[in-house]
Amino acid sequence: MYTNSEIKPRDLSKIEKPAVSVTVLIFSINDGRLEVVLINRVREPFVGFWSLPGDILPIKNDLDEAAKKILFDKTGIKNIYLEQLYTFGDPKRDPRGRVITVAYFALLPYNSVDLSKAPDALHAKWIPVKNLSTNLAFDHKKIIAYGAERLKNKIEYSNIARALLPEKFRLSELQKIHEIILNTKLDKRNFRKRMLSMKLIEPTKDFYRLGNHRPARLYKFSTKKLVTFN
Repeated sequence: MYTNSEIKPRDLSKIEKPAVSVTVLIFSINDGRLEVVLINRVREPFVGFWSLPGDILPIKNDLDEAAKKILFDKTGIKNIYLEQLYTFGDPKRDPRGRVITVAYFALLPYNSVDLSKAPDALHAKWIPVKNLSTNLAFDHKKIIAYGAERLKNKIEYSNIARALLPEKFRLSELQKIHEIILNTKLDKRNFRKRMLSMKLIEPTKDFYRLGNHRPARLYKFSTKKLVTFN
C-alpha cells in the first residue's frame, strides 16, 4: 500500500496536449429570419470558406475573456449577451491537428451593430441560418445547428428574447421573435396573456405610431438579468 508521500504527481510536460480554440456564434433576427455572423476565411485551412469568428486560446487567457476579445477583434461587437454553449472535440474537426473548440453563443438586436465598421468588415456578413451552404469551415455548420437548438429550447423557459430586442418594443415584435425561433405560429391572445401573467415584461408610457394606425403600447423587460421559469 502506498502512502500519499509516495504517490508522485503526473508530469504534465510529458503528456501530448491538444490546441484549444474559442468559437463565437452570433445570432440576431432580421427580416423575419434567424441570422448568424460568418467570416470569409483568408487563410488555410478552408481558405475562401465561411466560418464562425474564432481563434486559438492563448495559454494564459480565461475562456470567457477570450470569447469577448474574439467577438470584439473580429466584429467590433461588445457588451452583449454571451454564454458558453458547448465543447466540440471531434479529433478530425481540424485538418491541422487536434483542436478542441469551446463554443459560445451571443445574441443582439440586428440594428445595434454595423458590420461594415467591423475590423473584418470586408469578410464579415450576416447570413440567414436557413440559407447556410454545406461549405462551412471545420464543423461550424454543426455548431450553428447546436446553437439554434439551444436558443429554441431556452426561449421556452426564459426571458432570453430580451437580448434580441431593443430596450422598448411592441408585443407583436416579441411574439414574432418567438415565432421565428420556434418556427411556429402562436396565438396572439394566449401569447400576450402568458407574457404578462409571468411579469417578465411591463408597459411603458411610450407608444409606437405609424401613419393612421392605432398607436401600439411599448413594453420593456422587467429585468435585464436572465430569468428562467417553468
